Amino acid sequence: MTTPEQCVFLTNGTDQVISQDELNRKLQLGRPLRIKLGFDPSSPDLHLGHAVVLTKLRQFQDLGHMAVIIVGDYTARIGDPTGRSKTRVPLEPEQISINAKTYTDQVFKILDPERTEIRRNSEWFDKFTYADVLRLNGQMTVSQLLERDDFRKRYQGGFPITVTEFQYPLMQGYDSIMVKSDIELGGSDQLFNNLVGRDLQKWAKQEAQVVMVLPLIEGVDGVEKMSKSLGNCIGITESPQEMFGKTMRISDELMARWYKILSSVSMVDVQDMALHPMESKKRLASRLITRFHSEAAAREARENFERIFSQNEIPEEIPEFSFKENPIGLIKVLTEIKATTSGSEARRLIAQGGVSLNGQKIQDPKYMVTFATGPMVLRCGKRFFARLSTVHLG
Repeated sequence: MTTPEQCVFLTNGTDQVISQDELNRKLQLGRPLRIKLGFDPSSPDLHLGHAVVLTKLRQFQDLGHMAVIIVGDYTARIGDPTGRSKTRVPLEPEQISINAKTYTDQVFKILDPERTEIRRNSEWFDKFTYADVLRLNGQMTVSQLLERDDFRKRYQGGFPITVTEFQYPLMQGYDSIMVKSDIELGGSDQLFNNLVGRDLQKWAKQEAQVVMVLPLIEGVDGVEKMSKSLGNCIGITESPQEMFGKTMRISDELMARWYKILSSVSMVDVQDMALHPMESKKRLASRLITRFHSEAAAREARENFERIFSQNEIPEEIPEFSFKENPIGLIKVLTEIKATTSGSEARRLIAQGGVSLNGQKIQDPKYMVTFATGPMVLRCGKRFFARLSTVHLG
């Protein structure tokens, strides 16, 4: 591709690029660019939200550039305050190490290992002196930090902000200096942090990185950003049955948005979206499973779903229950509707694989039932069926 064609290809699907002219100039340098993407290992698994930006990173790799993955094992000790209304609970070093290993294993389901450099920011922050901290802090004012939307809201609302949290954007920006980043990718919520990296590179007499941010994807609840901690995500290593079942629960509106963000919106996508919403969701679910598992796994997951929901394996008349809580713990659901006689029995049935929602087997006793759209069918054991929904409060 010509440089203008590469610019169009690489900026397709982005929310903002700072700046297009700088990107065009960097692409003409005649060398592989260093494309930075950072992850704090706050949870062990990557989900579809991570896949959006990782897919963009893979596009850079396919054009010959180098992906530089920053595993924020040091910044994770603070926790990214982005979008938070309160201070994060710090993670223990042992958990950070376990999560980081899982992250680095999973990124290669999308990235090319031959064009990927993995760095941990403890490499340089472990060597920081207090004088280094003061020198870094001198590059930003409190008023600049309070320009961040989440910091400003917390400050105006009287919610505490620790001085430690103020360090986070500076530390993320300093990572850009250490890896000599040409371009930094991130979700749209990372724009402030990424721009700090530009400013710090200028302070370090480096050429400022281009910043490219991509849209965030809502989780299966259709409300909050996809997040492991909120229980509204689809992990890229989840089983095909789980991926299919969760995708089938999303709203029609969310399905259209997922199509736009998670794919290139080709003519095939447009044709899929024009079908009946049920069929469109089935095709979207099949595409996701094919991408992260295989075409055969996608076919089997679809057949399993259709066997349960289309071939009358569910009795025609089953009891219906509505809940005010959304999400609500699965064990609480089972005990309240008397599908089990106790929490311990519910826990045992879940562990044995005897409980499913919309054909998706649930084996996590901490699973939170999230109502996104329409009722869900619960199956407990061989004979107990129930239709679950949420009470819409005015």
